[in-house]
Parts: sequence; C-alpha cells; structure tokens
Amino acid sequence: MASPSSNMPVLSPADAVALLHWYREAGVDVLVEDTPQDSFLLSERHAAERAAPSRSSPASSPVSGLAGGPRAGAPSRREPVPGRSAPARAAGAPAVPPLPGSGADPLADVCRSARELAGAARTLPDLQAALDSFSACPLRRTATNTVFGVGNPQSGIMIVGEAPGADEDRQGIPFVGVSGKLLDAMLASIGLDRSSAYISNVIPWRPPGNRRPTADEIALCLPFLSRHLDLVRPRLVLALGGLAAQTLLSRTEGITRLRGRWGDLAVQGESAGTPVLATFHPAYLLRTPEHKRLAWRDLLEFRARMRHLEAPGP
Repeated sequence: MASPSSNMPVLSPADAVALLHWYREAGVDVLVEDTPQDSFLLSERHAAERAAPSRSSPASSPVSGLAGGPRAGAPSRREPVPGRSAPARAAGAPAVPPLPGSGADPLADVCRSARELAGAARTLPDLQAALDSFSACPLRRTATNTVFGVGNPQSGIMIVGEAPGADEDRQGIPFVGVSGKLLDAMLASIGLDRSSAYISNVIPWRPPGNRRPTADEIALCLPFLSRHLDLVRPRLVLALGGLAAQTLLSRTEGITRLRGRWGDLAVQGESAGTPVLATFHPAYLLRTPEHKRLAWRDLLEFRARMRHLEAPGP
C-alpha cells in the first residue's frame, strides 16, 4: 500500500516500531543529519578523486607494518589504505574533528605518537592501558568502551575481526550478540571456543552507526594492532571480513576474492611468517546465509592447518 503523494509504503504503528528496533540493533544512531547531502555532487567529487593522479610512492604498501613489510610505521596521509576512501564533505556539512598535531602533516605526527605508545607496551594489559589513554583517534571520543580482546592469548590461534558493533561497544567485549553467537558456532565446528582461541579486532572502537572506518582512523589503529599481534605471537590467524583481510594481507580486493586465501604475516619474534586465512565475517553471513557453505570450506582449511601444526615432527 502506498500513499497517494508518495511511492513510500505506509507503515502501521506496529511495523514502524519494529523498524525502529531493527535500526537500533543494526547500530543506526543518526537518522537525519543537520545539513542536506547532495549525493550527485559527492559522486562527481569521488569520480574526480579517482581520476586525479596519486602522489603516493608506487612502492609503498598500504599496511607495510603488518604483512611482510617493515614494521616502522603506519601509512601516511597520501598512501592508499585498503577499502573505500572517506566521502567528500558536501558544502555546509559539519567538518570531521581535526587531528591533533603541530607539524605540516598532523596524521603523521599522531601516528608517530601511536607507534611510540604501542611500542612501549610490554604486556597485553600494558597495551590495553595504552589504548585507553590514546584519545587522538576520533573513534575513541565517540565510543562507549575500548574493545580490546577476549579468550586465551597463549592458545596460538588468533581471530581478528573488523570493528566493534553496538553490542560490543556497550559490553567492551569482541563478538557478542547475534554475530558473536554465530562466531562461537563457527569455532565450535572446528573444535575451538573462547578458551582455545584469542579474539580481537582491527579497530578497537565502534565507528558511529557501524560505518566503515576512514583511512586516517585505520592508520591510527595500525600501530596498536601490530603490537597486539607481536605480544600474542599467534601461530595461525583467521581474518574475519574484508577490512581484517585487507589489513593483515596488505591487499585491496574485496572479501569475496580474498576468502579462502592464505597469506603470511610478519610477527615480531617469529622467524617464519605466520599463516593468515581470510573468510567472511559472521555479520555478513547473517545477511547472506547462502555464503555459509563457502565459510565452511574456509573453516575446514583452517582446521587442517591447525592439525598440521599440532602434529608431532618426524
């Protein structure tokens, strides 16, 4: 049924309440912005940005500090970071809060501070305290809790997701709620649980409205993720979702292309690269259940590698 003056459906009061509940569970916390957005203008600006020549060095890696490259630092403002670029701001729209820093490139200054802060952590509690004290990332200012990690860091198995959702932000624990229940079932299917694996995220703070983190936000979190991996020293890593796979594997393809692929991750203190397998995020599988069969294949691959590592040597 549609109203005479609009193609939008007319909702009953019960349906409208159900829709609002659905929005809340999906993490929507802003329905109307203060100023209108011209989507046509934004599309034109995106097209112009893509057509403009890149000023970054062709030899630079988006996440050179993680997958096989030097661990010296995070990407600069001009280096590409996996995923979509931050949308251009329409005329009159509120600006994103500026990053602190006194140099010509404030992002580089803040990333340097993040590397120093993360590098000084000698234990996981030290690193968590460092994250709690790091207020330079805009996500830290809007999140309720820092979502650090859960599980057994001595297990040798590390699960890395993307970013916390609304439930995780409220509780300060990775993968709770419906997505967490599905992850628990996925792990149980290959003989794992939260006492035999360690779970964390690329981003420790929930992005408002569950949006994708911006390139700058990812760059600010990379030093802490890198140090997190150094301290846990996993023997196997499972990357859940596109952002985790792109970050850990230093790739730009989407998760449908990256899933089922193995890569090597450089971890401090390990002479050989740590194997990383990419698969779908549980939240994606809840929306796209037909891809669960592909995730099951990936989990079987992961289990086979686990058993290979556990097998006694000759």
